[in-house]
Amino acid sequence: MVGRTLAHYQILEQIGAGGMGVVYRARDTKLERVVALKVVGDRAPADETARARLLREARTASALNHPNICTIYEVGEAEGEIYFAMEFIAGRPLSAMTGGEGLAAGTALRYGSQIADALAHAHERGIVHRDLKSANVMITPEGRVKVLDFGLARRLPEGGEGATRTEGSLTQAGAVVGTLAYMAPEVLRGQKGDERSDLWALGVMLYEMIAGRLPFPGQTGYEVTSAILRESMAPLPPQAPAAVRGIIQRCLLKEPVVAQFESSKLMISSTVHS
Repeated sequence: MVGRTLAHYQILEQIGAGGMGVVYRARDTKLERVVALKVVGDRAPADETARARLLREARTASALNHPNICTIYEVGEAEGEIYFAMEFIAGRPLSAMTGGEGLAAGTALRYGSQIADALAHAHERGIVHRDLKSANVMITPEGRVKVLDFGLARRLPEGGEGATRTEGSLTQAGAVVGTLAYMAPEVLRGQKGDERSDLWALGVMLYEMIAGRLPFPGQTGYEVTSAILRESMAPLPPQAPAAVRGIIQRCLLKEPVVAQFESSKLMISSTVHS
């Protein structure tokens, strides 16, 4: 694709790839600006109804306007390809910053507060992320969080790969796309994910930022799934502040609670500003 022009986007270089397609740095030849162009490619649903639903959900998400959410500029089809033109964000993915000993508690809470603000904005407008994970969160050089891919997670057709990879996507027939280590228990039990499932993923990321590892480890997808469904999270480091422990424990309740999101968001914000 590099060197080609798709619609009015000149593709300059590939900058990423994932379950939803390949991402390129591209130049919008109409508005003369650099964008991130996600091309769905062979991951696009062949069924016209499913394609229309994917485009409709992405167009709905493009209405989100929040400083911590990556802006979707355009959603369209050209030459048989579905594409999403998005804000080009310089920075590093959160997943590249959470290894080893993790982040300082204050930094983790600042990032967590910004992610929570982004979720609140989207949830108030009826939009659920459904594939929230540290790889989908960018941190700009100024320390601002940008959550990527709102509205772009979708249902996959039957025949996807099995749910046996710790870092891969769970693609069983009818399952909502999501990375296994960040998936809430109710989603793994086959229930529909909602705002509270996004909150679970936020809890996983907060744990990951504090501890430098995931809360429910395992060598196989089966082990990870079993841990999420049945086991307590791995112990946090002794130096983790009590307030942070409380926030993470609330986010990672096995059973979703109706009032869970707002109370956890307030806990994060109050801890950050205390």
